[in-house]
Amino acid sequence: MTILFLGDIVAKNGRRAVMRILPKWKKKYTPDLIVANIENLAHGKGVTEKTLAEMYDLGITVFTSGNHIWSNEMVFSLFEKNTYNGALLRPENYPSELPGSGLWQGMVGKKHVSVMSLIGRGFMPGDYDCPFRAFDRLWEKVQKDDIILVDFHAETTSEKAALAWYVDGRATAVMGTHTHVPTADARKLTKGTFFITDVGMCGFSDGIIGVQKEEIIASMMLQYRQHKIWPEKGNAVVNGIVMKFPQRKGGKATFTHVHDKVKIS
Repeated sequence: MTILFLGDIVAKNGRRAVMRILPKWKKKYTPDLIVANIENLAHGKGVTEKTLAEMYDLGITVFTSGNHIWSNEMVFSLFEKNTYNGALLRPENYPSELPGSGLWQGMVGKKHVSVMSLIGRGFMPGDYDCPFRAFDRLWEKVQKDDIILVDFHAETTSEKAALAWYVDGRATAVMGTHTHVPTADARKLTKGTFFITDVGMCGFSDGIIGVQKEEIIASMMLQYRQHKIWPEKGNAVVNGIVMKFPQRKGGKATFTHVHDKVKIS
């Protein structure tokens, strides 16, 4: 069985890049399940019913998220309608009064798979519950022989590593998102959990984390917040993790970071 996880899909450029690259990857890797982080899907912040449907029609069936998930108010109705049978997730450690869940569970082939969405607290714009304890709560809800995938949407490398080591031997994989830059530390931890600090984004690659570079440079030089521009055209990158799980007992799972480039015109 093969699972493909895509890093943050950022705005229209990122969506178009995924539309171009994902069909090739589906032929090459033949994934049985595709998961993607979609918190930046619509205009760089949040998600709409239309943009989510675009990704679902491509074959992405589980959607994790992060701090921008509430940026478009339409998402509240998407959660209330239980869109795609609960496959749209928000970080579990947001306040419980908010709609949605941070856990998806389903059968993929003959294996039971759980996908968790969590958010970090260090340098993040919110007052979230503890992600470590949130994992523990979700851990009580899953089958212990599940494939358990965690999207940890966090800013600092230390917090991502701390969570990965905390769940080592319980989670199958902990994949960091949010910083949009792929890291070179993909590895298995002592008890077998796969970990990468950041998968990287799917989006405009000639800017700064998917944003037009001039606006970011100006905001840093002039010390005031500029309006972010998410280019619709130009060079783009697509980053993901391919996870292959053996059918026979005792076989070794493999985890590979994959990366491709495309020009969107």
